[in-house]
Amino acid sequence: MKAAVWHGKRDVRVEQVPDPVIQQSTDALVRITSTGLCGSDLHLYEVLGPFMTPGDILGHEPLGVVEETGADVTGIAPGDRVVMPFQIACGTCFMCRRGLQTQCETTQVRGEGSGAALFGYTKLYGSVPGAQAEYLRVPQAQYGPVKVPEGVPDDRYLYLSDVLPTAWQAVEHAGVTPGGSLAVLGLGPIGDMACRIARHRGAGQVIGIDLVPERLSRAAARGVQTLDLTLHEDIGAAVRDLTAGRGPDAVIDAVGMEAHGSPAGSTLQTIAGLLPDRLAERMAGKAGVDRMAALYTAIDIVRRGGTIALSGVYGGMADPLPMLTLFDKQIELRMGQANVKHWIPEILPLLGADDPLGVDEFATHHLPLEQAAEAYERFQLKETGKVILKP
Repeated sequence: MKAAVWHGKRDVRVEQVPDPVIQQSTDALVRITSTGLCGSDLHLYEVLGPFMTPGDILGHEPLGVVEETGADVTGIAPGDRVVMPFQIACGTCFMCRRGLQTQCETTQVRGEGSGAALFGYTKLYGSVPGAQAEYLRVPQAQYGPVKVPEGVPDDRYLYLSDVLPTAWQAVEHAGVTPGGSLAVLGLGPIGDMACRIARHRGAGQVIGIDLVPERLSRAAARGVQTLDLTLHEDIGAAVRDLTAGRGPDAVIDAVGMEAHGSPAGSTLQTIAGLLPDRLAERMAGKAGVDRMAALYTAIDIVRRGGTIALSGVYGGMADPLPMLTLFDKQIELRMGQANVKHWIPEILPLLGADDPLGVDEFATHHLPLEQAAEAYERFQLKETGKVILKP
């Protein structure tokens, strides 16, 4: 089959690889019809290379049709249309029963000290072959796949794999009450969707912050107050001017480890990428430093007693935090990978014909899988929004 394969920093190729097969009685094989390109994938493209192996298949946002199931998979059958959460969880362990599927005790990658295994996401999360491919082996298929209706475009349900639950959890973690205020740092796919969800759930004021004109225009068209980073020397002051001088009740950081305006973190990430593989992995795993500009901005602009929700991925082990400010401002900080199946029951009713979150028109580009290398390059350069690859 064809798949998008990692070969090194900024080196993604579409190659022929062996077809996946059923390995366990709880596996399923799914023929992929749509698969998303995620901002998290760009971290593999750029700074998380030390944890990758040439030949790794990328991708963790799949929707497709079941081709075959293992003997212990009873909830789905060949021919069913399904979407897969990006994490692999069993549904019955201590963590899964508490809605913490990203901490699943059955699939935790204990050798790396990590939570549940993820599709297509480094040896830290199990080196499980990913979904930017024609076919996908789905472990724990007795629980993970979600059956979705026929007769509507893939885009209606594809985002249940990651974008919708990640943005939903960010808004939930932010704890914005009806009529409250929220600032969202970064208006890529997750930040954009978080703004939509916050407005849908009754936030009185949603402020979106970015530096890409197309992203700002897209958010503004849906009623978000937008601020262009390039036009404000002090973005904190600009946000406080919009929020009675005190800052918003909550801030969502939808940027993460590769924030603009972080020269020291960028330099250290670059150095790690130039080292031999084992040294680079050791440095990143023990002394890795993120680009922290977005988080520092969140700490600056949130009001005293407010909440910061991190949905942008961070991977550093030696990040400096302004603990005095966090403590003094009495800031609540919440974070983590989205527990997809925990949120799906709340999200599914919003995917009806009226489409209040605009999922049908959310993608900016649909490209054949053969153009995956170009898609990664353009997405990193912020020339595209949400990209859907079609095997």
